[in-house]
Amino acid sequence: MNQQIIESVITIANEELSPRFAKVSRTHKQDGSFLTEADLAVQRRVQKLLLDEYPDITFLGEEMTVEQQQIALENKQGVWILDPLDGTSNFAAGIPYYAISLAYIKSGTIEWGMVYDPERAECFSAAHGKGAQLNGVPLVKSEARLDIGKTTAVIDFKRLDSELAARIALQPPYSSQRSFGGVALDWCWLAAGRFHLYLHGKQNIWDYAAGFLIFKEVGGSACTLAGEPVFDFSLQVRSAVAASEQALFEKWCDYLKIDS
Repeated sequence: MNQQIIESVITIANEELSPRFAKVSRTHKQDGSFLTEADLAVQRRVQKLLLDEYPDITFLGEEMTVEQQQIALENKQGVWILDPLDGTSNFAAGIPYYAISLAYIKSGTIEWGMVYDPERAECFSAAHGKGAQLNGVPLVKSEARLDIGKTTAVIDFKRLDSELAARIALQPPYSSQRSFGGVALDWCWLAAGRFHLYLHGKQNIWDYAAGFLIFKEVGGSACTLAGEPVFDFSLQVRSAVAASEQALFEKWCDYLKIDS
């Protein structure tokens, strides 16, 4: 994918998201998640941009019906996967942790992805087999070599089994814990070494596709709570267990009793 697409998506995010930050009302969708006018405005503009430039590639946006999304996945020429506003609840509440996420998938492989954070003007991007970048500068794999007891973890407790959540809360293996509320940026921040361990119980393909590619291109390790690969080319929700370094990943999986 070319630099013009990146620049165009950044422009759309700056024009449609930034002016609405903390100034929009939100409504509930059928699945209980939030929706704002910003989600819809971004999706309309990005969809038009991509279909004008790449008419043979289908488009899947979060704010489409399940039937439309399933049809989009079936195109052999590839599919764009867009989350127009990841972290909608943060966005509406004025919490500066949200992003626009776009990925291109062909033949079941995430070939390209970008995640743009308008609040920090940070654009993470990656191409399959070619590494990842932050604002054009290559991201380098973390080599902190920390003991797991000195790490910082990002944990989304509300989507975990109650027994597992209680065990982590009462007997955490790490030093400190956060929950930021934005899957796409979570993957990117983990890739950038801003925290070390990750656990999330329920992610949709539009939430994680681009960020997960960026993380994998930096050399991070991940699996689901069932010990399976995180990425699945379907609408099936996925859990995610990840760490910035292989040694930490193995210890994290041991603690979670996962056969990775």
